[in-house]
This record gives sequence, structure tokens and C-alpha cells, in this order.
Amino acid sequence: MSRTDERGVLVDLGQERPQLPANARNMSPIVPRASIQGRALVAVVAIMTFLASMTTGTVLLVSASAAEWQSDVASEITIQVRPQAGRDLERDTAAVTEAMRAQAGVVEVKPFTREESGKLLEPWLGTGLSMDDLPVPRMIIARVQPGTLLDLGVLRARVTQVAPSASVDDHRAWIERMRSMTNATVLAGLGILALVIIATIISVSFATRGAMAANRPIVEVLHFVGAGDRYIANHFLRHFLRLGLEGGVIGGGAAMLVFGFSESIAGWFSGTPVGDQFAALLGTFSLRPSGYIVLAAQAVLIGAITAVASRQTLFATLNDVD
Repeated sequence: MSRTDERGVLVDLGQERPQLPANARNMSPIVPRASIQGRALVAVVAIMTFLASMTTGTVLLVSASAAEWQSDVASEITIQVRPQAGRDLERDTAAVTEAMRAQAGVVEVKPFTREESGKLLEPWLGTGLSMDDLPVPRMIIARVQPGTLLDLGVLRARVTQVAPSASVDDHRAWIERMRSMTNATVLAGLGILALVIIATIISVSFATRGAMAANRPIVEVLHFVGAGDRYIANHFLRHFLRLGLEGGVIGGGAAMLVFGFSESIAGWFSGTPVGDQFAALLGTFSLRPSGYIVLAAQAVLIGAITAVASRQTLFATLNDVD
């Protein structure tokens, strides 16, 4: 082996070989590991993952709360006994209560007293109003054993037989409206999630084209000396997969921390009007363990989408090189 010295004269090196580190060929990867474009992409993926995780977590909270509401409401039947001329309201209320207690599948019956029925009207009529001259109906709440299906027609006939002015409500219409609202919320969350994923794919595509433009001479040399598209694409795949997973972990981890601290924050506002409203809407505002698993899987999925999108964009760019 020979080399040229400083004067341009060939010098025989004999058996001498240049000593290079074993990992020298890995010191300069095709795609730089740390670059402005890479850091920007990590930030974009982190933000997108955070938004997607917050959307998914909120949908899970609303779905779980709605399921609890529907379960609670479906297990109760409300009977309203209205005052009627010529009939004793107290006697009708007692008769309906006994009829409900004798009904198979009913585990608890609670009749409201006159004072308790009046308090139900306070949000609309205010306090300090005399109920003596108002035809305030009596309310009876019956709790049904879970899994028991009652024949509502037979139950209504039995109740109206002992109290003609009584009406039975199983809240079926309210449950249907709640189910429709829950389905609309889930569809809206899926729509937002789809938009986030599309925005992530577009961002990755532009980042891939930017990386290709910055490294185009190297890619062209590799391409023309015989390196296959798959070999070059795999380097970009690993690079963007690492960036995508890094951004996914940051964004998903931040969302998990938000949901993790939300229960403590909700506890601070417990007992206040705002806290009671949030508790009524979203329960304890805390995700179940399965919810955190879903958020972690979603972060990994976004990282994989980042890698796949970059690979597809790269193949399309390499076709232009051909």
C-alpha cells in the first residue's frame, strides 16, 4: 500500500494499514441524530401526542361517567302521586309505597315526606315559601335490583289501581338522550384524534423532505453506488422512529401527569360550586388504570405513525432521484 507525502511523492507503506476505531463508520450517520429539524419534530410530536392524549382521556372520563349515570338512573323508578280532589294524598302515597315494596325485583322504596317534596322545588321557587296552599305532589323512589327487568305496563296498572293520580317514570327517555350525548362526545373525540394524527403525518412528511434536502448529496451517492432504497429508508425509519417515540413519551407523559394530578386538584375544590359541577359531570376526574394503558399505547402508536410516514415520504423522494 502506498500514499502521497506532502511533496507529492508516492511512499510505499508496505504492510502498514491505517488504524481506525471500530465504530468509525457509525460516527457520521446518514441522518444527523441531533439537528434543529429533529428537535422541532420532537416538539411537534410531543404537542400532538399531548393533545391526542388529553382528548382520549377526556372521552374516557365522559364515557365512564355517562355509564355510571345510566346505570344509576336505570336502577331507579320514580313514582309521582299528585293531589286529587276527594282523595287523601297521604293514604295514596302509603298505598303506592306498599304496592312497590310487594313488587318482585324492587329492593328499596323511599317515599318523600311533605317537607322533602317541598325542598325539591326550592331551586325554582326559592326558600321560605309556604307549601300549604300549593298542590305539591309526593315523590317515591324505588330502587330495582341490577339485572332485573320489570314489566312497566303491569307496574303502572298496579300503581294506578291503588292511586289513580300516580304516574310511573323509568327515565328511559332521559337515558336515551344521555346515550346520544355520550355517542356524540365519543365521535367528536375520534374526529379530533384523527385531525391530530393527520397533522402529525403532514409535519413528519415535511420534516422528512427537509432531512432529505439537507442530506441529498449523501443519499444520491449511496443511491448511485448501489445502495438500495430499503437500506437508505431503514436509516430514516430508525431516525424518525426514535424522534417519534421521544416526542410521544414526552407528550403522553405530560398528559398522564395532568390526569394524575387532576384528582388531587379536584379534591381541593371539593365542596365548592365549581367542584360540585365538575364532580357531577366527570366524577372524580381520575382515569382508571386501563385509561393510562390506552394513553401509553397511543403514544407508541403515534411514534410508529411518525416512522411509517417518514418512510413512505422517503420512497416517494427516492423515486424522484431515479
